[in-house]
Amino acid sequence: MNAHHPMHPLLARAASVAAGVAAAVPAGLPLDGPTPCAEFDARALINHWVLYTSHGLEHRARRVDLPGELIARDFTADADWREAYAAQLERAVAAWEDPAAWEGDVDLGGSPFPAVGIARMLVLELLLHGWDVARATGGRIEVDEELALLAGEIVAENAELFRQYGGFADPVALLDTASAWERALAASGRDPR
Repeated sequence: MNAHHPMHPLLARAASVAAGVAAAVPAGLPLDGPTPCAEFDARALINHWVLYTSHGLEHRARRVDLPGELIARDFTADADWREAYAAQLERAVAAWEDPAAWEGDVDLGGSPFPAVGIARMLVLELLLHGWDVARATGGRIEVDEELALLAGEIVAENAELFRQYGGFADPVALLDTASAWERALAASGRDPR
């Protein structure tokens, strides 16, 4: 048995946090309401989150492109989308168990990007969009201290690039007593209050 990459357990925990957020989205909740991501209503946000953090996560590990039918799919149209998301997250995390998944580059639309950097960005997507989904659907997200510190680190690494492409808003000012998770959210332009 090969030893897992040191980031693998953190990826698995972030996936578990995201699955918990999805499981708490109330059945029958209208998904046309606003979200912390101005360009998405709840349905579009959930579909983006499910696509990239579960299917995208697995496809990146395997170095294969996402098929068009997945990109076009409305996952929320399936009554069991929450369970399907949790199952797909498990498959995605399993794909990253292979140490080779962490080596070399992943093709990002014609640009090679280090696999570890991709995995780190997907941990961030799981958690930040998890918070967005929880906020939009009246839920909660529980992020442990180690994951919160990692999220803050990844936000700091990528904030400039993400702001350039409209992925993050300007940072939000917080009190010094803010938790590591609140600081990570605020640095990404989200207001944890």
